[in-house]
Amino acid sequence: MKNTAVLITSEKLMVQDCYDFVQDASCGGIALFVGTVRNSTKNKEVTLLDFSAYEPMALKEMQKIADLALTKFQIHKIAIHHAVGELQIGDIPVIIAVSSAHRKAAFEACEFAIDTLKETVPIWKKEHFEDGEVWVNSHP
Repeated sequence: MKNTAVLITSEKLMVQDCYDFVQDASCGGIALFVGTVRNSTKNKEVTLLDFSAYEPMALKEMQKIADLALTKFQIHKIAIHHAVGELQIGDIPVIIAVSSAHRKAAFEACEFAIDTLKETVPIWKKEHFEDGEVWVNSHP
């Protein structure tokens, strides 16, 4: 049985897919992090976000995060899904779902996964505004 699911896709991310993957009768807790595209940043109105990735390396790094979370925390399963391409306000660029027997491990692993993903995975975000665009982190 596989305990991890990592995905990078240009298709719409589905919270239910991640939830269904981690759900298990032995688990009393499921923690979900769902990142959404917000309409403003730093007092500027955002029109859309554009995510790019070096996918082979990004998938390897996401798998490392999932594997490390399994060994570091007492969790049962973890799903890490990330979208690429143009996303509109309200769209979902990232979902992390974690299941465990008890809630604390699920919460801690979920926080660890999103924080580590933002630090180590080669996925880049470009914010678009009415008057231009800017890479939020180092561009590809």
